[in-house]
Amino acid sequence: MPTSPAVPDGFIQALIDALGPASVCVGDAIEARHQSDWSGAPAVRPLALLRPADTQGVAATLRLCHAHRVPVVPQGGLTGLAGGAMPQADAVALSLERMNSLEAADPAAATLTLQAGATLQAAQEAAAAAGFQLGVDLGARGSCQIGGNLATNAGGNGVLQFGMMREQVLGLEVVLADGTVLDMMRPMIKNNTGYDLKHWFVGSEGTLGIITRAILRLHPAKRARMSTLVALPDYAAAIRLLRLLQSTFPGALAAFELIWEDFFTTSLQWSQTASPFGQTYPFAVLADVTGNDEGTLAESLQTVLAQAMDQGLVLDAVLAHTQSQASALWRIREASAEFPVQMDPINFDISLPIEAIGEFAETCIEALSQRWPGHKSLRFGHLGDGNLHLTTDARSLGDAAEAEQASHELQALVYELLARQGGSISAEHGIGLHKKPYLHLSRSPAELAVMRAIKQALDPMNLLNPGKVFDL
Repeated sequence: MPTSPAVPDGFIQALIDALGPASVCVGDAIEARHQSDWSGAPAVRPLALLRPADTQGVAATLRLCHAHRVPVVPQGGLTGLAGGAMPQADAVALSLERMNSLEAADPAAATLTLQAGATLQAAQEAAAAAGFQLGVDLGARGSCQIGGNLATNAGGNGVLQFGMMREQVLGLEVVLADGTVLDMMRPMIKNNTGYDLKHWFVGSEGTLGIITRAILRLHPAKRARMSTLVALPDYAAAIRLLRLLQSTFPGALAAFELIWEDFFTTSLQWSQTASPFGQTYPFAVLADVTGNDEGTLAESLQTVLAQAMDQGLVLDAVLAHTQSQASALWRIREASAEFPVQMDPINFDISLPIEAIGEFAETCIEALSQRWPGHKSLRFGHLGDGNLHLTTDARSLGDAAEAEQASHELQALVYELLARQGGSISAEHGIGLHKKPYLHLSRSPAELAVMRAIKQALDPMNLLNPGKVFDL
């Protein structure tokens, strides 16, 4: 593990004076979990770990770091896969985990006001307690934090119905690099008063400012939700089924998760669970639909599935009649949370036009098989929003000495194939460190120039999460 460089004179003491000794950790007192994230990058011990309890503490931290020219790496739940929260030896790590207050749920306005360190699950539970639901959901809900969800513009399972994290935001509070607090906590949907500055920070991965508080819009909670797992013969059937369900349940198709056979079989092996189907199929779809009456919803879903089977779109289907049955079906899809444990994963979180995903996924597997026969790669996707996830186990590409070089070669291969399709190298996990070398494949030189100009305007000394997304 790299050792920390020299600390500027008086810097640590100034932090202790401003935040209190309980909020400043140095040396061996910095827990291992704050020295890495889920990206798999080697651990790095930062100059210090700072844990402010409120916006004023964040502002004081950034003023001191600005004065001493010390970089700052913001950290949320550390569940990102792109290395965006990886600390640096010459920087402080700024954890928002103590800033987890759920300040207010407003039923009249259908909003939730909270601090950025609150977990996604806590926000979901607060919304449910008020009779609403939050529009974003993902497997790391118990660990990931709202600030990180906003900073990476998280997607997940609810995008088809409610959009990305950006669509959930009505107001933000952000602390800029010099400690200035930017108060944009206005809950109005209509507010055409010049540049909508809050959207500069959503998806910026902490490179423009530190998100400290947010006002999120809530959605009416449906009284009924049904899950079904269906087997499909090919990719074309998946698109046809998607459109059939959307037309049958307009605005009520809450999830449409496409699972390739390689992922499906591996998930069952990891969980030592029997398949809900009697045989293996090329594709499966896990779909959720919502409504206000469970009986009516179940009847309608059974009817449309029967129609799909008559048309040859669906080969087999399982309908969950209880929450425990639905959870069992979703555990098959959420095996992706086991990637860091079961594999040495090389993750691709990409998006393409929906009609191109099936052919692209096959092209990738064919190219990988030619270069690395016997590779283990798994595929699933949020098909309704064009998001494909491809994960390859680096251990299947050769021995440890070859793995790093193979990883770079693999990424170059997949991203070059993606660029030919005009796709995006990041659908919902951001750029961070891992995807930075390939950003030019999805952004034009003019776009990159504007992005750098914005960074220069808000953080001229390049102190906020330096080296992430792009280099200045």
